[in-house]
Amino acid sequence: MADRTVDILLVGGGIASATAANTLREQGFEGSVLLVGREPHPPYHRPPASKEYLRGEHGPEGAHVHGADWWEPHGVELLTRTSVLELDTAARTAKLSTKEEVGFDRALVATGAMVRRLAVDGAQLDGVHYLRALGNADTIREDVQGAERVVCVGGSYIASEVAASLTELGRSVTMVMLEDHPLERGFGTTAGRFFRRVLEEHGVEVIGGDEVARFEGDERVERVVTQSGRELAAQAVICGVGAIPDVMLARKSGLALGELGGVLCDSRLLTSADGIYAAGDMCEYDSVVHGRVVRIEHEEVAAAQGATAARNMLGADAAHDEVPYFFSDLSDWASLEYVGPALSWDDEQVEGSVEDGAFAVWYREGGSVRAMLSVGGAGDLDRARELIRG
Repeated sequence: MADRTVDILLVGGGIASATAANTLREQGFEGSVLLVGREPHPPYHRPPASKEYLRGEHGPEGAHVHGADWWEPHGVELLTRTSVLELDTAARTAKLSTKEEVGFDRALVATGAMVRRLAVDGAQLDGVHYLRALGNADTIREDVQGAERVVCVGGSYIASEVAASLTELGRSVTMVMLEDHPLERGFGTTAGRFFRRVLEEHGVEVIGGDEVARFEGDERVERVVTQSGRELAAQAVICGVGAIPDVMLARKSGLALGELGGVLCDSRLLTSADGIYAAGDMCEYDSVVHGRVVRIEHEEVAAAQGATAARNMLGADAAHDEVPYFFSDLSDWASLEYVGPALSWDDEQVEGSVEDGAFAVWYREGGSVRAMLSVGGAGDLDRARELIRG
């Protein structure tokens, strides 16, 4: 017997759950809503963790999705530092780490992702960091204060943003990545070369086409050794080598998992259990936009999915048909927006001036637009959305 019952349970303390809670109220839902998150903070925007927050330009409150005075007036109960340990999809009960058992009618599972860790010698040395949460950003900011040289591993959003932020803080930064250029994996060679140039012009050393073999040092990291034999001095290392969907609760609860590592959902974000939806980094859904099953890791995507799941909990029965949107900034050196994503493409059309840093790249496959990258405000994002949908 449950200790108490709520109408809707939101599992996960991120942007997907926070947006779902807001959408439920905006849609006029008056039932009880409980949001359970394991982090110490209320739901917050993750991008500042590698940018403004990492640079110390604002405190944690500046990243919060909703202000501290939002929750109670909107009748949404928020439990931080709390995990859902078990989810019984048949009995509609959730066991919390507080030992409370909560019954529910409908639920959203939005447990996000965990950082992918490097399995190399020396990975456990002090000074080797990963960035996912605000707490990680606090640790990195404090740890690099005495560091002269920092190595960022990976060519991802995180690695590129952190390299820019730490350079702004006065550190000497080297990036090491498997791909030839930063962000090349998602945006292709033309854009990758541009982002590399921007980083290098601001003092970041970029080493492409190489990977970490091991970290060396006594108790603390002192150098990074690459597969090609390079030895890079480092008083701190930040790894941005991807994320792994957090499906531990979903698997334990018997929810079907997909081939992309996430929780398998239909086009309406409904999981294999009736009345239980998923959203965010671990949501693997049948996309009516892409014509295939996709799983996309990005803040704006998680927020949009949280809103769709909330509307469908209230009976909308609508496919999630929003074209995914992405954004990033390399300090104030370059800004990018992107709609897509192009999982593959056979043609790139550049509009504007790459040299001047205001350009768009249109990605086509079989003559159809799959994605568009806008740098420096160039290109028409709305037009790109229309063509991708078409």
